[in-house]
Amino acid sequence: MSLHWADLAIFILFFTVVVGVSVYKSRRQKTGEEFFLAGRGLIWPLIGFSLIAANISTEHFVGMSGQGAGLAGLAVASYEWMAAIVLVFVAAFFLPKFLRSGIYTIPEFLEYRYSSTARAIMAFYQVIVYIAVSIAAVVYTGALALHTIFDLDLTLSVWLIGFIAAIYTTWGGLKAVAWADLFQGSGLILGGLVVMVLGFKAVGGVKAFFLANSEKLHVILPADHPVVPWTALVIGLWIPNFYYWGLNQFITQRTLAARSLSQGQLGIIWAAFLKLLIPFIIIFPGIMSYQLFRDKITAPGATTDMAYPLLIRNLVGPGLRGFILAAIAGAVISTLGSLLNSVSTLLTMDLYKRHLKKDASSESLVKIGRIANLVFVFCVCLLAPHLGDPRFKGIFNYIQEFQGYISPGILAAFIFGLFNKRTPPAAGLTSLLACVPIYGFLQWQFGQIAFLNRMAITFIILIIIMTLITLIKPLRQPKQLPVQTNFDLRPARALRWLGPLIIIITLILYAIFW
Repeated sequence: MSLHWADLAIFILFFTVVVGVSVYKSRRQKTGEEFFLAGRGLIWPLIGFSLIAANISTEHFVGMSGQGAGLAGLAVASYEWMAAIVLVFVAAFFLPKFLRSGIYTIPEFLEYRYSSTARAIMAFYQVIVYIAVSIAAVVYTGALALHTIFDLDLTLSVWLIGFIAAIYTTWGGLKAVAWADLFQGSGLILGGLVVMVLGFKAVGGVKAFFLANSEKLHVILPADHPVVPWTALVIGLWIPNFYYWGLNQFITQRTLAARSLSQGQLGIIWAAFLKLLIPFIIIFPGIMSYQLFRDKITAPGATTDMAYPLLIRNLVGPGLRGFILAAIAGAVISTLGSLLNSVSTLLTMDLYKRHLKKDASSESLVKIGRIANLVFVFCVCLLAPHLGDPRFKGIFNYIQEFQGYISPGILAAFIFGLFNKRTPPAAGLTSLLACVPIYGFLQWQFGQIAFLNRMAITFIILIIIMTLITLIKPLRQPKQLPVQTNFDLRPARALRWLGPLIIIITLILYAIFW
């Protein structure tokens, strides 16, 4: 399918506005705090939309929608609905502790709680995973969407996406990313709703959709299901969710940049409400696509990752298609920009300044961060075209499988670090270091077990190990964490009723689609 002139015009207009506003709003970002944390001045609408826009990308439109079209069906919605509950706990318990300490990065907290080695290990883990897994997957799925919908060359699409994201991220840092996210997050949700409505119309209406796909519209699946067994809802699925939303620099960086604790908490709660909508605008269309284009999706050489792009290619007309394309490309570039800013922050603040040049000036740190962004984009654009290899079993599986090597260990270390004052540094280091070989062994010997269950087993083993170390050699004197001065740490009063409301709505959704 070739690009219609109306599609191209709307696409160019959308990104001209996004890049122009984000660059203007982020001008004069000279200090490290301004570049990496937007001067700690973000308000709740920016934080909420930025969290969603950073999170939702073509790994969702392509990967998660593809899982909905495949074996998982609506069960994959648990990633979204359980995330809403997790966000409530992050706002109530994690964020106050992080903002009180005034940290730039999540690994920095580990240095205050355990040791500088723990900080360096976590920072190194996240830099590697961000580049080789997260950023590469986002670029690949974005390019695959452009390739499927418009027949654009896959490699050319990869470089186009990388180039646009590098412009505003390298120029303006987190503030540029946050303002771009405000436009792209709104466009993303609106575009998703439009595709969902067109999909309902194509399958004969809401009632016809539910009747034809009743087998795929369940969130509870058998214990032996290879993707989302019900057993994973007990422990396994909580691990990547708590790691992703509470301890992932890529996500938490915009909450660390909040103007106050209250603004940060309200931003997180706003994001939690938006998460409840995501399965309807991403997974439902994937199921619709399977219903409409099953022959194409199951054809030799095809994958379920083609589900959402096929829906756009066949149902969305010229002009509107350009807006949908801009929304999806915006989601890709928004997530990519957030990842680039976060990985450059980790590299600059946790590795370069901490271990290579401790007396580095703010101006030099910004310069290093910008250079790092460009280098990372170049490396990722070389790697991304190869992620379509069948050995990875789909992009969604690729992302989740490799996250399992670090998320259980990091989560275990933070749980003890945040809520047990007597846990010694040795316990935290053991959790971080032992996670990789334990999960690797389970993948090697028990690969037939769902990866969420392998995460749960790894996490339980690490909790037992940390408990034993803490009992045998507890800290005699708890470590004193730093306290950020001149910062408003008053909590949001609305959290008292908004948090329970989100949890109740989530439970109702589970009851409806049981």
